[in-house]
Amino acid sequence: MDFFKDKISEAYDQHYVSEILKGCYGKRKTTLRVNTIKTDTDTVKQKLTDLNMDFSCVPYSDTALILEKISIDIRETDLYKNGEIYLQSLSSQLPPLILSPKENEDILDMCAAPGGKTSQIAAITNNKCNITACEMNFKRAQRLKFNLEKQGVKNANIMQTDARRLESFFSFDKILIDALCSGSGTFILDERKSYEGFTDTLIKRCISSQIQLLDKALSLLKKDGEAVYSTCSILPQENEEIINKVIKKHSCEIVPIDEEIKQHLPLLPCSLKEAICVCPTNEYEGFFVAKIRKIGN
Repeated sequence: MDFFKDKISEAYDQHYVSEILKGCYGKRKTTLRVNTIKTDTDTVKQKLTDLNMDFSCVPYSDTALILEKISIDIRETDLYKNGEIYLQSLSSQLPPLILSPKENEDILDMCAAPGGKTSQIAAITNNKCNITACEMNFKRAQRLKFNLEKQGVKNANIMQTDARRLESFFSFDKILIDALCSGSGTFILDERKSYEGFTDTLIKRCISSQIQLLDKALSLLKKDGEAVYSTCSILPQENEEIINKVIKKHSCEIVPIDEEIKQHLPLLPCSLKEAICVCPTNEYEGFFVAKIRKIGN
């Protein structure tokens, strides 16, 4: 825990360090996404009400719900078993919303397992985009396949491969890079197992992977295409510093994130003014998101 406090103290002033630490204690609320491939939000709301579950809505998303009172294990409900909902943190739902995929686009999800963001992309596009979903680990790739089938995703090609090794003949309209990271935005400090693997070695290993992933993504992006880079870390060296290092090699620009989303988020200071870094709270995990547009070949 001391190492975590040292790392956030290097990045933020005392006010924000206090806010981060406050947001890292206690269990976060359960949040979900309505899977519009199979149902609609009003139907899910009614079913939750019938189950005696209280919930609140999220202003920037028609499909995100926060469970305020849980009467039974949500995983035991037909809503969950039938794939009508997907348990997904509010922060994790941000990258696909910000990517804003469209029907008929070719979309790459570079680190797709377990499939929450992949299925969200499919739902946003009414199952009418072409998704390439990469996962190099066999067991995680199998879990990805299971989840996409359960969610009713019909338009995803799962590749059990390291996305950093994709051949250069691939090209995409949109790319999501939800990069492997230290997880520093997800820690629950009264649960030691949530942060016990957090070390300087882990951070350095993640940075190396993050640079490679973003560099590959920008090389595969079509002209005028857009990429979203995200992590569940709140450390600048895994976030804006990665963007600044890699973007110099490519003809790209940072795209400001929609104010309709930003205004409702608990934000930390970010040196990359167009990007966002979400502060951990009892509703949100700490999370970084940046959107990049390719302006040249």
